[in-house]
Amino acid sequence: MSDPMEPSTSKSDPNPIIGPITLLHPRREPFEHGLLPIQKLIFTDPLQALIPLKQKLASSSSSSSSSTHRVNSDALADALQISSEHARLILDTLASVLHSEPDPLVNAHPDDVGSVGSDLRDLILFLYIQSYKRLLPRSHKDSAAVADVWPSTSAFDGYLSALSPLQLVRSNTRRFMPSQADEEAHQLSYLQKHLANIISLLSEPVEGEGEESLVLTMEGFEHLGFLIQFGDKGSEGIPLSQAAPFFANSDPDMPAVPVPASQVLDWLLENIASSLEHITDKISAKENGPQGGSDQDVAMADASSSSVRASPSARNCCFIEGVSKSSYVKQASDLKHSSVKVINCHDSVIYILAPLRYATIYGCSDATIVLGAVGKAVRVEHCERVHVIIAAKRVCIANCRECLFFLGVNQRPLVVGDNHKLQVAPYNTFYSQLEEHMTEVGIQATMNRWDEPLALGAVDPHDSLSHPAGVSDAQAESAAQLDPDQFTNFLIPNWFEGESAGSTKDNPFPLPDAYLKSQLRNQKNLSEIKQILREAPLEENRKRELSCALHVYFKDWLYASGNIRQLYCLQGD
Repeated sequence: MSDPMEPSTSKSDPNPIIGPITLLHPRREPFEHGLLPIQKLIFTDPLQALIPLKQKLASSSSSSSSSTHRVNSDALADALQISSEHARLILDTLASVLHSEPDPLVNAHPDDVGSVGSDLRDLILFLYIQSYKRLLPRSHKDSAAVADVWPSTSAFDGYLSALSPLQLVRSNTRRFMPSQADEEAHQLSYLQKHLANIISLLSEPVEGEGEESLVLTMEGFEHLGFLIQFGDKGSEGIPLSQAAPFFANSDPDMPAVPVPASQVLDWLLENIASSLEHITDKISAKENGPQGGSDQDVAMADASSSSVRASPSARNCCFIEGVSKSSYVKQASDLKHSSVKVINCHDSVIYILAPLRYATIYGCSDATIVLGAVGKAVRVEHCERVHVIIAAKRVCIANCRECLFFLGVNQRPLVVGDNHKLQVAPYNTFYSQLEEHMTEVGIQATMNRWDEPLALGAVDPHDSLSHPAGVSDAQAESAAQLDPDQFTNFLIPNWFEGESAGSTKDNPFPLPDAYLKSQLRNQKNLSEIKQILREAPLEENRKRELSCALHVYFKDWLYASGNIRQLYCLQGD
């Protein structure tokens, strides 16, 4: 095997263009934000299922050219025998994880996604990876001791039903969750196993026999960018065709000569093997090295409030881990990453006031988390008693309990897995740069679908953990709308006035009438109470008694409503 820092190339080209430190990586976005628990998308044998499906979609697509087939939602619904609602969901989800920003689907108006449709090759790859299963938790050295601790279905079932996420962290039951490096190795192994099938689905037949009867064009090869990339900068990294020795020196004015699919497969498998060896060495060194310090690839529960709370990753993601009983603020000037992961934070208020592409909130409890503007997708998973305030294009909520979501979203909120007592409400805050950040990532304030949650399966078929028999088709519990009388505005302090001045002076998402009326009524009641108190003819000792009583009731309300967390902002870190 070649050196792990020097990906191998085809023997036909002794002068690879790849630099000595450029490794092949899986694109995490499709695996983290692109999997849907729709039973008809989970194929036992993806290749055998997708070959005829590809032919059917090609014959019904909106283009006569084999290289520009686009599939709209009607054709997709007919081919897969699914509802138009689910077909639209597939296209919305695919758009959020596509690697090609210029693609018409990425830039389509939300109302036009169904008619614009997706490139057939991207769609086939998206459908193929629906067979992917997420990585199991890492085994404990004393596996027998924890065999009955790790949950069999979700983080809140069985043995753990009485524990909150915070208690789970303290009891170390989450300590052996996969690290980022573990997950990347798992994704690479999946690609290694399925790459021959994937390449055959992208290839075109030519006259010939055996392996030489399938070839891959440079355009077809570029679609592999949906699943893999070279370099650490995601879509800003090296274009796949420039990384491949068989396409790198092609004349831009001439169509590149198609390459035998077998040659492409051999070259990619060698690169995957090199990358896997590199990651394995990295994981091994970490497990055998000194324990301590901050690392973006630590297991999700390994960070504590005493560690560095925000750790940058070479893979363009910022990790905020283990924040407890405090406030935490990140602004656009602090973040040089396109993605954020908030992991195992408790009893805190976390503000991420920046434009982002992706965001993940995982394993948090009794916290308030404000996400500025997320242009691609947000996933909130395994959280309990968390208030999440999100301006985003789309949001997926999975396996959460007693959480409240204040949403400004352009697509229907997706609810999957084992959820209980979820509530949704309209967006309820602002900060001075919010509208600029929304414009930057493409969020429209005039379209808020917060009140249209779409519930899918109660069991996630992408989870490798076992599931009870007979519940695979059960629908997830949806989210109820917050009573307008319980709706309140959330005030974000302006800590850096003058440093980050913006034009936003109010909530950019219009409030529905019932919530607006409740808000105006509360403001009117407050004004009237203030007036009554000012004019009350009380003696000084009576005023002190009244003031003390109001403070007691206010304190009780702060704790009962969870708004006590906002006072952490006044304490500093």
